[in-house]
Amino acid sequence: MFEFKLESGRWFNEPKKHRIERDQLVIVTDPGTDFWQRTYYGFQNDNAHVFYQTVEDRSFTVTVKVTFNTHSLFDQCGVAIYQNSDCWFKAGIEYRNEEEAWMGSVVTNHGYSDWATTMIEAGTSCIWYRLSRRESDFQLESSFDGVDFKQMRIFHLFDGGEAVNIGLLACSPSDQGSFEAVFSDIKVEDCLWQAHEI
Repeated sequence: MFEFKLESGRWFNEPKKHRIERDQLVIVTDPGTDFWQRTYYGFQNDNAHVFYQTVEDRSFTVTVKVTFNTHSLFDQCGVAIYQNSDCWFKAGIEYRNEEEAWMGSVVTNHGYSDWATTMIEAGTSCIWYRLSRRESDFQLESSFDGVDFKQMRIFHLFDGGEAVNIGLLACSPSDQGSFEAVFSDIKVEDCLWQAHEI
């Protein structure tokens, strides 16, 4: 089983400000950063910050705690798998306004993105994500206390059958946006995603 080691991670789109301290990664986002491909809006954004490790294991679960102070439209942070500009996944809580936020995820295959969201109350500043892999299929779960996890989605990556680039993501799509995200309590273990009895 692999270990997610902060000292050996690499960057897609390294931010100007980041640091590793006390077994946690701190990212300060650059404005105008995001991932999105084509669907509905037509535009293509491919410059979100992702601190990643390439993983060859075909079955595992990785959990991470994310603490943040978002305040500009679409500010977001969470977990990601970035294979290339046409195949990737991201999940996070996105800032909307002072009353509501979007908790959601995006899966991009063949250069087209989807966006699955649910509204939550604004003010959330901490969440745990749990991402499990079975070959090229994945399960995403989240928790507000690090104990009770609920499924957000199951998805497939068409370029996710071999090694995958598992990462920690933060970005600020607004040209005026910037915030600090802290990633900690990273744990890798045997796959917790159990097969369904049919």
